[in-house]
Amino acid sequence: MISTNDVLRSLRYSLNISDAAVVEVFKVTQVDVSLEQVAAWLAKEEDANFEICSHQMLAHFLDGLIIQRRGLPQGKAYEAPEKKIFVSNNMVLKKLRIAFELQEDEMLAILESAGLSVSKHELGAIFRKEGHHNYRECGDQFLRNFLKGLTLRLRK
Repeated sequence: MISTNDVLRSLRYSLNISDAAVVEVFKVTQVDVSLEQVAAWLAKEEDANFEICSHQMLAHFLDGLIIQRRGLPQGKAYEAPEKKIFVSNNMVLKKLRIAFELQEDEMLAILESAGLSVSKHELGAIFRKEGHHNYRECGDQFLRNFLKGLTLRLRK
């Protein structure tokens, strides 16, 4: 699994947002984080102030992106992720697809722009429910390529 810190760093860069804007994304999910905490998550592993971003905090950030960009479904309140949640690469991809309202062809184009050619069937298998006979785990390189393509799309 690509590290939670790498996902957070990549998304912050893709969206071209400040640390303060990252704090605001967390606030949407009723989570208060400080600028110092965000800076520690975004720091490089070698830095003295580096801290690992928990899976639960990454889930809050991804949910915050969805809510910020699309809003909550009518009549629904935000449900916080479980404390022991594991955010898999598949889950990151699913939440980003929802947040950016990406259709299958747009996702394929994003991957293609990053140099990864994928069929509709391969992409569909990643979005299947775990346990389905066609389910496929999203690998680190696949997610990295998607994040790279998303950056190219958002920062043009």
